[in-house]
Amino acid sequence: MKALVYGGPGKRALEDKPKPTIQKTTDAIVKITKTTICGTDLHILKGDVPTVTKGRILGHEGVGIVEQVGEGVSSFKAGDRVIISCISSCGKCANCKKAMYSHCENGGGWILGNQIDGTQAEYVRIPFADNSLHAVPQGADEEALVMLSDILPTGFECGVLNGAVKPGDTVAIIGSGPIGLAALLTARFYSPAEIIMVDTDENRLETAKKLGATTTINNADGEAAKKVMALTGDRGVDVAIEAIGIPATFDICQSIVTAGGHIANIGVHGKPVTLNLDKLWSHNVTLTTRLVDSTTIPLLLKTVLSGKVEPKKLITHRFTLAETMKAYDTFGDAMKQRALKVIIAN
Repeated sequence: MKALVYGGPGKRALEDKPKPTIQKTTDAIVKITKTTICGTDLHILKGDVPTVTKGRILGHEGVGIVEQVGEGVSSFKAGDRVIISCISSCGKCANCKKAMYSHCENGGGWILGNQIDGTQAEYVRIPFADNSLHAVPQGADEEALVMLSDILPTGFECGVLNGAVKPGDTVAIIGSGPIGLAALLTARFYSPAEIIMVDTDENRLETAKKLGATTTINNADGEAAKKVMALTGDRGVDVAIEAIGIPATFDICQSIVTAGGHIANIGVHGKPVTLNLDKLWSHNVTLTTRLVDSTTIPLLLKTVLSGKVEPKKLITHRFTLAETMKAYDTFGDAMKQRALKVIIAN
């Protein structure tokens, strides 16, 4: 089968790889119909995720059709259409029983496209299929449902829920890429008074406005923190969501959070940041970090099917699997290509 393979930092190629097979009774083999590229994949290509080794098939998002299941799988059968969670979980260990699937103690967690081969391929093996797949309702738009694999639950769980967004809050989201926009879409569930989006890409900021941002700030001049403070009368924001994963954007969050506020980190950080604890400790600031657990996929699926959230609006480009290298070029040069999420179809 064809698959997008990691060859070490800065190296990727579309290669022929063996079709995956059932290894454990709880596995399923899924034929990928649609997948996408995540910002985390770009971090991997930069060498920011050392657990990813040469030869790994990348990707942890997608929808597809179950081709085969192990004899221990009871919730799915061949022919079922499914959403693939970016997190694999046994559902039985101590951490899974606390709904902390990202730290499954039986070999789950974020393993797809990381520790085992992922979804940017014709087929993928899904461990713990009963707890790591979700049924696609008949007639549902599969392109929209690809956004439920990772970005929508990540923005919601790691940004909005961890940030404790509540009615009347002023929220700043630093980063208007797909994850930041997913946080914007789901923050609106809680009726914050203001949602300020910060980025250096004017196209992404325009998209943020269309999706409900009340104010946008272009940080091309590096003055975002000053602008946010001016907007809030030097009070700062109740919730600062970091959605890029670099020290500069984390610093912005530390500079703009108000007393008693929350900093919710979503971004994948490949380098250490300076924690200004000398300021934060006395201002009752809560700082949270988190890997997505994907526990909110069923809830988010309902909101998408009802039309309350429209993640398909994040899709800007479409490619075939044979065009995956071009898809990476486009996604990796997002500002010039005006790219948000790309769909790769088999």
